[in-house]
Amino acid sequence: ALLDLGPRAAEVVALLSEQLPRDASDDLAEVWRTARRGGPGFPARWRQETKRLTRSTTTPSDARKVSDDALAGMVVALAFPERVARRRGGGFLMASGTQAQLAEGSRMADAQWLAVAVADRPTGSASARVRQAVVIDEEIARLALPVEVEEEVVWRVPPGERRGDVSARVVERLGAIELSSTPLKNADVRPAILHGLRTEDLLTWTRPAKELKDRLTFAHRAIGPPWPPTDDLIALADQWLEPELSRARRRADVERIDVASALRRLIPWSERLETAAPERVEVPTGSHIRIDYSGEQPVLAVKLQELFGWDEAPRIAGVPLLIHLLSPAGRPLAVTADLASFWRDAYRFVRAEMRGRYPKHPWPEDPLTAPPTRRVNRSRP
Repeated sequence: ALLDLGPRAAEVVALLSEQLPRDASDDLAEVWRTARRGGPGFPARWRQETKRLTRSTTTPSDARKVSDDALAGMVVALAFPERVARRRGGGFLMASGTQAQLAEGSRMADAQWLAVAVADRPTGSASARVRQAVVIDEEIARLALPVEVEEEVVWRVPPGERRGDVSARVVERLGAIELSSTPLKNADVRPAILHGLRTEDLLTWTRPAKELKDRLTFAHRAIGPPWPPTDDLIALADQWLEPELSRARRRADVERIDVASALRRLIPWSERLETAAPERVEVPTGSHIRIDYSGEQPVLAVKLQELFGWDEAPRIAGVPLLIHLLSPAGRPLAVTADLASFWRDAYRFVRAEMRGRYPKHPWPEDPLTAPPTRRVNRSRP
């Protein structure tokens, strides 16, 4: 097929099989001109191979109108279509997907398209190094490779960015080279959004949403089914992110989802969540203190004086609360899951240290009979 382009094509084909001089230009069209002039370094076998190949050629009428440079480009592009390359940034991208770079000072530095005849990859380099190539245009590139047109719906992160978004396009390509794209309307973007959910933190996790997730996590860990697992919520997207997910077309739509409201769709019995993992617990003063479910064991952080008279904290789904006893200033004094043991053994040491620091607050000798309080007691026990 290459020889169908005529005798001049035979010269280029013969040149492709030659070991060129070290100082030869990387512009194969220039090398060809030098060879035709009888330049030094080109062995007789190139001329002999050209004569041999020429016997098999014909010259179509339209080939006579093609310039030498264009014909050289056509031969190289048709011989190595996977090496057709388009400029991208400071280098080139081949149709094969390989990055390529011209040598510094190359006469082809301003080219937009190349047909690469010879390339290698230096050790440790991410890009191939172009040894021989010819400048071509897009028309020749399209002759060498079939144009592929496909609908592409993906989650795309632009170069240099950390945040991606849905990209729905009709893309025209030559191998890995993108020629053009147009927006694709009414595309099914759900798979792309699911990919975005898995690779980026798209959902807006407010404090209520995080706390509800922690409660569901605890309920599943302590009770099991029918309380759902929360370690891979994206796998359960159909159960809790619909219909918002199907309506979403881009990142901003996902970010606007009310995650706390959506999570409630996972609760098997909404009226039983307060039993399985209550949001708050009432302490002896009547205060309703929020429980922290973010750890392995539910935590109740409360000022020590509010627990006077409480010798045992309630269990949550059979799991004892871990009590973080706080000073009047809200600083941690002790941690215990056994209040009775704390009052009996450790409290006297806490009392001895704290009653001088907080003289306006009660530090009774017998905390189990003292009235719980949230207020300052001006008469210190």
